Parts: sequence; C-alpha cells; structure tokens
Amino acid sequence: MKSKERVVLIILLSVSCFIPMVAYANSAEPPTLIVIMKNAPEDVSVSAISAGRITEGEKIERAWETYYVFYNEDIMDDKEITLRVCGNGTSYDQVIEQQYLTGYNNIVTLDFSKRTITEGKLLSRSIVLVTLRVSLTLVIEGIIFFLFGFRDKNSWIAFLIINLLTQGALNIVINSVAPIAGYMILSLLFIEFFVFIAEIIGVLAFIKEYGILRRVSFVVVANLASLVLGGYLITVLPI
Repeated sequence: MKSKERVVLIILLSVSCFIPMVAYANSAEPPTLIVIMKNAPEDVSVSAISAGRITEGEKIERAWETYYVFYNEDIMDDKEITLRVCGNGTSYDQVIEQQYLTGYNNIVTLDFSKRTITEGKLLSRSIVLVTLRVSLTLVIEGIIFFLFGFRDKNSWIAFLIINLLTQGALNIVINSVAPIAGYMILSLLFIEFFVFIAEIIGVLAFIKEYGILRRVSFVVVANLASLVLGGYLITVLPI
C-alpha cells in the first residue's frame, strides 16, 4: 500500500470513530399528527376535540412558521379528528379524515385563511427550504474550499457539482422526515455519514488540484462544518 493511500485510510478510520451510530429506539412516542400552519396569525392556536375533551396541541415555532403536534393520547377517535382552530378573533372546526391518519408522523398543511387541508408538506414550501439550506451549506463549504487554497476553475466546477448532488440529496431526504427537531438531528447524523463517503470519493476522483491529504482534509473539515450548520438550522428554521 502506498504512503498516500495509508494516509487516506487512517483519516477515514479516524473520522468513522467519531461518527455517531444512530439507533432508532422507541424511547419516546412519535407524534400521531403534525399540523403545519399556513397564513396563520400570531395568536393562532389549534386543539383536538376528542371524547368530549379539548386538548391543545404542542406548539412549535420556527422562524416564520408555526406547527402543532398531537400524540396518540390526544386523539381518542381513530376514524377522524376534529381540530378547533382559533386566531384573529375567529374560531372554526376543521375535520381531519381517516385518509390522513396512517400510523405515526402524519403531516397535513392547514391554510388558516382558506380553511383548507392538504396532505403532507406543500411542494412550494419544500422547494424554498431545500434551496435555502443547500445555498447556506454551499456558502460555508465554499469558504472552506477557498481557505484550503483551491483556485483552479475545474476544481470549483467539480466542487459545485459534487455538493449540489450530495447536499441536494441530503436535504430532500431530510425534507421527507417529520418536522420534529429530535428526529431530524438523528436523521442528519445518519445520512451525513453517507454524504461524507460520497464526497470523499467525488473529491478524490474529480479534483486533481493538490495532494490527497489536502483534499481529504478539506472534505473532513467541510463536512464537520456543514454538520454543525445543519444541526443549527434544524433548531431555527422550518423543516
């Protein structure tokens, strides 16, 4: 084995020791229903009416967005759920039919002003959030790429293509997960390992500027930075 190959192997083994192995244990019950609010006033509240009692959902606010989380104990009737939506001095009931309830982590988007329900996350919302997260990651990793001394045009083209593919795929997968920070962070840690491997392969295969050690070191530093950034964005931005 050549000396350069040994260096790469040592770095990969060292990094893998610090990559958390994610175990999906049932330590906490996942939510039954997540209601993403659209066009909602600041004083909005959403409650579930079930078995003669009203239970207000757990309110989560992320930047410009609000959503409500309900658990199995909040919803006694598995045929349909009646939500009481209040805000701006108005109140109305919205029925969530059985077609939207298929186990855990059911997601619906409730348009407050139109009083309509849409299954899942809106495509327009997903596009905006994925674009925002990928753009921020590209800026951070681009600064690190520059600080590592990469100046060749072909290196930058390869950098952009590799990161658009890996970060785009990462954020699309994250977007498909329930918008709960704890679950999102677990998913991020798990998926980031495969992103790291893919970027190592891509950088070594398509970027020829500088030696193997510098290129691998860049990927390690850039992915640690994007992991920290991703963890932070999960706590402050809508998911």
